[in-house]
Amino acid sequence: MGIFSKLFGRKEPEKLATDVASTNSQVTTSTQDTSWEEVPAFSDAKLPKEEEKLVTLIATAIAANDQPDSRFKIVSIRKRNPEAKTVALISSAIAAGALGDCQFSIKRISRKK
Repeated sequence: MGIFSKLFGRKEPEKLATDVASTNSQVTTSTQDTSWEEVPAFSDAKLPKEEEKLVTLIATAIAANDQPDSRFKIVSIRKRNPEAKTVALISSAIAAGALGDCQFSIKRISRKK
């Protein structure tokens, strides 16, 4: 009977739950101390009319492919943020290390305020 009470006793899970709760509170307080700001992947800078026309023509030509009767409406054109692009390239190169056939997808870039 002593083996079953040790395995299925109520005292150990309660102690474990309080330990987990205390470590979770320590983690949340440490993350609240630092504030981070997200770096946008695309900037909202307006493109010049000539460049905007060129981008629109290339995008519609690729999308139309073999169907010249199709119509497209370009809603917005955004330019890639050069800071986010540089950080993504450097971080993926460091993460790849010596493995040449790796692929990485950067989901979010943040910087400390």
